[in-house]
Amino acid sequence: MTQQEMMQKIEEVLENAKTGVLTNVGEDGRPNLRWMTPATIRDWPGVLFAVTSPHSKKVAQLKKNDAVTWMLQTKTLDQIVTIQGMLSIVDNPSLKMQVMDSIGKRLTMFWNINTSTDFVVLETNILQATWFSPMKRLSETVVFGGKESGYAG
Repeated sequence: MTQQEMMQKIEEVLENAKTGVLTNVGEDGRPNLRWMTPATIRDWPGVLFAVTSPHSKKVAQLKKNDAVTWMLQTKTLDQIVTIQGMLSIVDNPSLKMQVMDSIGKRLTMFWNINTSTDFVVLETNILQATWFSPMKRLSETVVFGGKESGYAG
């Protein structure tokens, strides 16, 4: 499977599920898992985007350790994708507008929780993604590259 084919699989799963689980390591060394609303943008291959409050605990944690894992799955669990990457916190008006165009309609919960309209973009540069089809016992892993890290897989 090529990187482009993997991005198509990621887009298919996101179209079905609309959400994913973001995992990072907290200051205490323990994993933190959060439901998020990620999206891809066609002009940005190999990147997954989400938004959060700039004042959230997750932003502080990600500034200390930017290695993340995402898990995406269809509602019927017939496709699961895990994504390892390095996350950047971006406060760029142009990118914010692109991300909002992509996922803004699906952020009802985000706006209910966050009273401020201020947000930042969480930009995950994908290093590696694995697509699973559990019922068919199939899996494919694609290495993307991207920002250099200490990620060892």
